Amino acid sequence: MSIRLEDALTHPTLAAADPVIRAGARAAAQAQLRWIHSSEIIDIAPLLAGGELLLTGGEALALASEERRVHYVRQLAERGVAAVAIETGDALPSLPSSMVAAAEAAGLPLIELRRVVPFVGVMQAINSMLVSDSVSQLRRADEASHAMAVELAHGGSLDRILAVLAGIANAEVTLTSTTGATLAGAAPGQGEAADSAGTGSSAIWPQEQARLIRIDVPIRGILAAQLLLRVPAGEDENLARTAGNRSVDILALALLQRMSPGLKEVAGAALLRAVDSGSQAWRLQQLASAAGIPPAAPLVALVVRSDMLQQLRASVEQLLSRGAQPSATYVDNAELLAVAVLSGDSPRESRHALLAGLRALPALAGTLVAVGPLADGIENAPLSLSETRLTLELAGALGRSQAGASEQHCPVIDSEVFAVERLAVGSLDADQRRNFVRQQLGAVLDYDAQRNSRLLGTLATWLDSGCNTAQAARELHVERQSMHQRLQRIFELCGGDPRGSGRLAALHLAARLARLG
Repeated sequence: MSIRLEDALTHPTLAAADPVIRAGARAAAQAQLRWIHSSEIIDIAPLLAGGELLLTGGEALALASEERRVHYVRQLAERGVAAVAIETGDALPSLPSSMVAAAEAAGLPLIELRRVVPFVGVMQAINSMLVSDSVSQLRRADEASHAMAVELAHGGSLDRILAVLAGIANAEVTLTSTTGATLAGAAPGQGEAADSAGTGSSAIWPQEQARLIRIDVPIRGILAAQLLLRVPAGEDENLARTAGNRSVDILALALLQRMSPGLKEVAGAALLRAVDSGSQAWRLQQLASAAGIPPAAPLVALVVRSDMLQQLRASVEQLLSRGAQPSATYVDNAELLAVAVLSGDSPRESRHALLAGLRALPALAGTLVAVGPLADGIENAPLSLSETRLTLELAGALGRSQAGASEQHCPVIDSEVFAVERLAVGSLDADQRRNFVRQQLGAVLDYDAQRNSRLLGTLATWLDSGCNTAQAARELHVERQSMHQRLQRIFELCGGDPRGSGRLAALHLAARLARLG
């Protein structure tokens, strides 16, 4: 018989702490324990397996912000922790209301320990009982794993394999992809009917009467699927969790046999998530190899934002595949992230070809594409991606016309066009940028403000054209003589013609920064 949370709270070693349930009382009445653990680490959730009663002295929580405390509770709930018990005292006089509210919303039992007890003694006493209880669970879980392996060896479907697990655990079992799509499912009693019932299964217990256990299913170190076990009230959660963990290798093998072409795509998505989160170089190199991307190859990051992302994604992936170089993509909300390997012989020419290909795509409403700077190897991909996002922000500040948008073709922004702005934004704060612009172009700004003129825009266009007066006049749609007159006025305000004076670069930088302000 499994040990429940209420059994632990009434055990003499823990009852001495005068425990009071402050949140999640309904869940506490049904919670079963797999283990008791003690930790003062706030980021402990990823190290837990679920089903634990977590004991903490509360000192770290007393120093944490309200936002961090709420995140702590939510992380533990998502991890499937049975309950968390926090000792109150001098450091933490009472449980913060924000934590109580977050625990109640997440259905996580939150317990206040109003007296000090030795956590080591509590763990020794109750964990020894849990160890004895787990022997039979391990035996039954191994029986389930063996039966699933036999089913796999005989060519059974994923539904039939999961039906074995559902029968042993007496739980509804579902296998989903990393995107949440259902791959297979079974419920207790389906047995041989699993094949004829079709993929997936409908819930047989109301949500509030069942506990959901989530178990990751990796393939070669890459998260490929997730196993969901919905255990009804009164059933053995620890048996379901143990059997589910024992079945991971069998399910990974079954997925490899049936879905091996998709492993590269799974690795590619994991790689993009790691790039986006700025993972360490060794992890990026590991994921890149699994995704078929040479870790040392030159590459660029892409960011696509669109109101019609699903329609555009296929076109972007097709374009990347035509380049005969490896690539990976990942969709997160309304954003498509990608890394594209460039030709090692001529990476800059390969990048230009990619830009041209993206610009040839048909325009879709609410779409903006940015291509990041060249990255020398996958370890520099996070920098390329962050600079790509910064480019999108800068383009938004300057207006879409600065991004080269057109009605017929997809608006594509080249991060290299914004290299000066990216450097300035990353190196100077707003006040420093404003002061620099004022020092260089203060007279021009005042003149424009007093006369409602556009000398600053004229100067910026002229400088962007390489000081080509005729080209700047065409872009501004003014006569060449008018252009000369404007430039003469600008030179008077700026202290003379900057060409050949050494001031040209400073004026150009100031003109570009002024457009951001």
